[in-house]
Amino acid sequence: MTEILAKIAGIKYTPFLCKELNVFPIKEISKALSKDATFIIETENKKQIAISWWVSAKRTRSYPYTRVYDSLNFSGKKVTVIPIIKDEGFEGDRDFLQWDTISLMSLLGVYVIISYYKDAVQSAMYDNKITNQRFDIELIKSEIKRLLSYQSDALHWNLEQINKVGEIGQKALTAYEKISVKLNVKVHSKESAEKRIKELLKGKDNFMNLSRDLAQKAQHRESITIQPKENVEGEKATITIKNYLGGFYYFTCDEVIIENEQLLIIEAKHSKEKNLPSLGDIKDGLLKMILFTNLEDVKINGKKYSPLPILKLTAETHFEINQLSQSEQKMLKLLEKEAKTNKFKIKVNDLFLI
Repeated sequence: MTEILAKIAGIKYTPFLCKELNVFPIKEISKALSKDATFIIETENKKQIAISWWVSAKRTRSYPYTRVYDSLNFSGKKVTVIPIIKDEGFEGDRDFLQWDTISLMSLLGVYVIISYYKDAVQSAMYDNKITNQRFDIELIKSEIKRLLSYQSDALHWNLEQINKVGEIGQKALTAYEKISVKLNVKVHSKESAEKRIKELLKGKDNFMNLSRDLAQKAQHRESITIQPKENVEGEKATITIKNYLGGFYYFTCDEVIIENEQLLIIEAKHSKEKNLPSLGDIKDGLLKMILFTNLEDVKINGKKYSPLPILKLTAETHFEINQLSQSEQKMLKLLEKEAKTNKFKIKVNDLFLI
């Protein structure tokens, strides 16, 4: 297993594939959350803020990176709303917010609003599963209004948010208790969740340490697992990134290849049925490119390398570029422009576009 160490001093990146965002008045934020994954909220005095939201606290579900990516072209403040806990009921999963998610958003200059689900409906397929979970809208509204006049950067805001995790965690557990009674649906053990919340209540240092340990374990699990959406030839690697504040971020990359003094860092996206991976998959990969194009002081076993990030798109169909639809070719042109501007490579099957 290759272990890469690197640093990031700051993020410089220009996206070109962000979708056009709908604008909603702040009084319609509930409608916005039900319609769009990423959107713009406008206040009564015409101030605007770009908002994305995570379905779950876990970053491997529902393309949260894609949602955040779509907000990055907005010139004002960018916000992402993340539930501290998502309990899908006893027959479903339960995910907890981790420090590494918060720190990644800080690195990208994205302000986090830590929220919780207040209501839900029973699943039509499972007795002890819930769906259509809905946030506490008033909490989100009040945080947005506070953010509009907030003067410090995303890092400081996000550290303040961490100080609230105990309080918000308790609100989340109380809400799930009420949902359980209301819908007659069994949810996961409150005791095990409270143990996690108690750790968070001890402050952000413990929160960081607890989550970092879990993130490292997740990093290791992912590094030894080939995902069905990946078609890789080389060896997986772990990348541990240190920022200017001394914080550590743990990631995996799908493939690394050493060519003399150069280190090819490859993020792979694969499609089994279509000519290209989905736009959601591609944007998910682009968020990794934002990180990888800003790496400095990249080392393996103490030896320094020059990093070359590559986004590799593969498909079972082994298509030719000229066989793609007009919309697919247009998307690839924008992708090429993004790669040229931000200095990474695009590889489609075995062909480098740039």
